Amino acid sequence: MPEESAIEVEVTDWATSEVDLRAIRQAVFIDEQGIPPADEWDPLDAGSTHVLVRLKRDPVGTGRLEATGKIGRLAVLKTARRLGIGSRVLGRLIEIARRRGLAAVFLNAQLTALDFYDVHGFVAEGAEFDEAGIRHRRMRLAFSAEQRPDPATDGGTHGAVDG
Repeated sequence: MPEESAIEVEVTDWATSEVDLRAIRQAVFIDEQGIPPADEWDPLDAGSTHVLVRLKRDPVGTGRLEATGKIGRLAVLKTARRLGIGSRVLGRLIEIARRRGLAAVFLNAQLTALDFYDVHGFVAEGAEFDEAGIRHRRMRLAFSAEQRPDPATDGGTHGAVDG
């Protein structure tokens, strides 16, 4: 495992970090998994909150949270896997959703990643389906009322970037 100080987790937006976010997703989804570029790039990037993880200052992991509470595009470069990077990305996205007062988050998990999300408290819902040529299953993580802030007392954060 790398030293804690070697890993940086930042909350960002598409306009600020597009080059790094795009490079990670290109390597993982398009080059490695063969997802067509037309399926990877969509207009939702501009309005989503993104998490970017750097290892020794190099961008190695990312994920996004859409306004609907959907987590997506979680990707970690092959060279940085098994270091807890994916858990850091997911954890930060969940934290942001909770602070925004969302009742739940959901995602479309590749079948090979079901156990990863299960460990983080997500529950599978519905049948398997195909997305971009890969089998997926919808998963959801509901927050209890105690886990959500009270906007009247906590101030809530509703901007495009929370940190």
